[in-house]
Amino acid sequence: MIFEHFALNVVHVDLVVSWYVDHLDLHVVSEQKDPPYMTFLADSSQRVFLELYHRPDEEHTDFSSQNPLTFHLAFVSTNAEFDKTRLVRQGATFVEEAKKADGSHLVMLRDPWGLPLQLCQRTRNF
Repeated sequence: MIFEHFALNVVHVDLVVSWYVDHLDLHVVSEQKDPPYMTFLADSSQRVFLELYHRPDEEHTDFSSQNPLTFHLAFVSTNAEFDKTRLVRQGATFVEEAKKADGSHLVMLRDPWGLPLQLCQRTRNF
């Protein structure tokens, strides 16, 4: 089987989608203009991986109360330090970073709504 997407119920779909499109180089592949506003995002490789939607009748995760290692969205970065600074200027919050013995640089942030994001500047691809 092939992984299709990960779906998150968020409160402000339009704001979250705009931030991810503007600052993480994602693009909208499909969007529903009526509730529950299902919006599918793809990365720069054209791979759809994320669905954002809003269902007020279902529970919303308080992302900021969860440890970022519980779950997070991880993005490849060719310059994690630059991207960390750039995203913090756009409303993300810095959480922590690690520089691995192999030279990899991992940065944990939270988007403006508290969802954990990881920037992965690795010295080798998985």
